[in-house]
Amino acid sequence: MLDTLGKYLINVSDFLCGYPLFFLLIGGGLYLFIRSGAVSVLRMPAALKALRQKNTGDKSSGEISSGAALVSVVAATVGLGNIAGVAIALVMGGPGAIFWMWISAMVGMATKYHEGALAIMYKGKDHEGNPKGGMMYVIEHGLGSRWRPLAVFFAVAGLFGTLCIINANQLTEGLLSTFTSAESIDSNTFLTTISSPIGLSNTSMVKFIIGLTIALIVAIVVLRGVKRIAQVSAVVVPFMVGVYFIMVLYIILTNLHALPSAIASIFTEAFNLRAGFGAFAGIAIIGARRAALVNDAGIGTASIMHGASQNTRPVKEGLVAMLSPAIDSGFVCTLTAIALLLCGDFTHVEGVKGLEVAMRAFDSAIPGGAYLLMILACIFALSSMFSYSYYGTSCAEYLFGRKKARWYTYAYILSLIVFAVVPVEAAIGMCDMFYALMAIPTMITLIALSGRVRKVTRTFFNSDSRNAEKNA
Repeated sequence: MLDTLGKYLINVSDFLCGYPLFFLLIGGGLYLFIRSGAVSVLRMPAALKALRQKNTGDKSSGEISSGAALVSVVAATVGLGNIAGVAIALVMGGPGAIFWMWISAMVGMATKYHEGALAIMYKGKDHEGNPKGGMMYVIEHGLGSRWRPLAVFFAVAGLFGTLCIINANQLTEGLLSTFTSAESIDSNTFLTTISSPIGLSNTSMVKFIIGLTIALIVAIVVLRGVKRIAQVSAVVVPFMVGVYFIMVLYIILTNLHALPSAIASIFTEAFNLRAGFGAFAGIAIIGARRAALVNDAGIGTASIMHGASQNTRPVKEGLVAMLSPAIDSGFVCTLTAIALLLCGDFTHVEGVKGLEVAMRAFDSAIPGGAYLLMILACIFALSSMFSYSYYGTSCAEYLFGRKKARWYTYAYILSLIVFAVVPVEAAIGMCDMFYALMAIPTMITLIALSGRVRKVTRTFFNSDSRNAEKNA
């Protein structure tokens, strides 16, 4: 019975998270890009200006600043997909795949702009009267109370879709394969002593210990709420992106002679048959199947974090929100792509492999590169877990109230231990299925309310232009 149910979940997940989700996010995002007047291209200077401006929001309308919301969103989206996913795209589509990833990032920025703006326009209140944001409140207050079933649908999907099943499982597997060997684990007498009485293998016991460690680290951060998540993210995100940049810079400097041809190959192969279809297939795997085009654009999670912002100006929040895809899908994925194009081997890869290809490439270019990359991948994965706990807890608060939502947070932390130990094929299928289901109400809402976003955008920039003329 359980095997049948597991196979059913996997089949449904494979269907929803494949091309239907890809076309929903890319097609809908392209519509929002056009509808917004190419906001992600024409308004980038304004977005950088909005990020630099001192926070002038109302502390009674939120818990964190716009900048803190941005780094928390980036902490969630910059993860293993930015390393393994890029390698998969290169294996399947060649260097031209990167060009299409840039295009998808531009489209995702327009989607994130709408999520950030609407999160401020249609904030709600929790059961205790505290200001809260997220797609469930946007649906209920933006589309009207009769659409509340759709908001509930989003929140229920969010409870399961934001569980970090893949991060916990793959991080555990990565640590095992990098720092230990099966022989050393099986021959360890201490592990045998503590695992035998409870019927676990030595490998399962090591996974349990790793999962417990992960859960403790996450608990220390997430039990303190969104302010602590934002504080940790403000330190972790610049650090991990900075270290990753230094690693790639080292690879570039030691392979400088090959850099021009590597960059040229991205453009020369972007429109040939193999790169075109293969790249889109790679992007679909990265985005729709694992990280929804790496940056969660169109899933609705960003609206939850930006809804916690103290900012009261929708357009400013939207401008800050749209920087997230530029950082993760644009900057970080480009760093990975350049490093892999300079020292990666894609000609002798059997099947679809990502992290393994990346680790081999970094290890060949940097002394101890595989270990350094794995350590960085740990930080990437943990930072995602911090923010995703807040997403799921916010959905629980909408459904059950703040006091009862606390139990979801505890369940989220414990789930990290469980998913670190057990085989999770069916669980991953379930998580991905609900993640895809979050995108349906989100994209429907963003498209339905895009006219209102367009109106406040025009008002904002017309007013900004008039103020500039007065001060000239």
